[in-house]
Amino acid sequence: MLETQRLNPFATENQQHLPSSSELLDSDDIPVDNEDQNWIPNVLLMLLKNIWVDSARPRSEGNRTDWFFGVGMGIYHTTGKNVRVPVVPDGFLSLGVARRKNNKSRRSYILWEENDISPALALEVVSWTPGGEYDDKKLIYANLGVLYYIIYNPEFWQRDGHQPLEIHKLIGSAYQLQSGEPFWMPEIGLGIGRSPEIFPDSQEEVLSWFDESGDRYLRPEEQAAQAKDEVAKAKAEAAQSERWSAALADKLKDLGIDPNSLK
Repeated sequence: MLETQRLNPFATENQQHLPSSSELLDSDDIPVDNEDQNWIPNVLLMLLKNIWVDSARPRSEGNRTDWFFGVGMGIYHTTGKNVRVPVVPDGFLSLGVARRKNNKSRRSYILWEENDISPALALEVVSWTPGGEYDDKKLIYANLGVLYYIIYNPEFWQRDGHQPLEIHKLIGSAYQLQSGEPFWMPEIGLGIGRSPEIFPDSQEEVLSWFDESGDRYLRPEEQAAQAKDEVAKAKAEAAQSERWSAALADKLKDLGIDPNSLK
């Protein structure tokens, strides 16, 4: 089970002096410089909504309602020099929090309004202009206690001297690069890795969630297509069986044997 990170250095009596969500921006207002910075985390979010469905199913069967996945949203914290300056990952996953804050959409993720629960995972998609993914942000996330820090760099990894996908785990107070893909994260109950995806208008590489066996979770439309294929296969097998039965009956008749007498 993921251990909740509570890193707010401010004493409880000082909480009243911290700004509220209504006073803070929802991001750093700096536009992304490539569409993957929005697209990749949104793919992961859409998959999570399908994997952890809000339904009557018990959690033991996959249902979870205690999570929030933010895309391009500011995380306000008290581990920096100014509590009004957020860190803005391309995506992040927090566990043990409400899907909707007070039944409303969040404008930003403010640790002192989230019981000081830090994200379990932060994702950065490296851009045309390096944004401190391998140094400054890495230090910020470590100070926040983010357990897994994912850096996805499919285009510029050679430029930056890194791997296309790096998964860092917080061990003590520092990140250690992990190996293996897809990589299983037991504290979260998900694996993560790259996968080639075929969409109606394109084929491209994205990040996906995987189960403990290393099988990729399918998108809803993939599940529907798979179910359709299975139905078609079952119908084809049934039709083939009927043809074989008819052929066998004809053969028995040629031999002077009534097929019905064998039933």
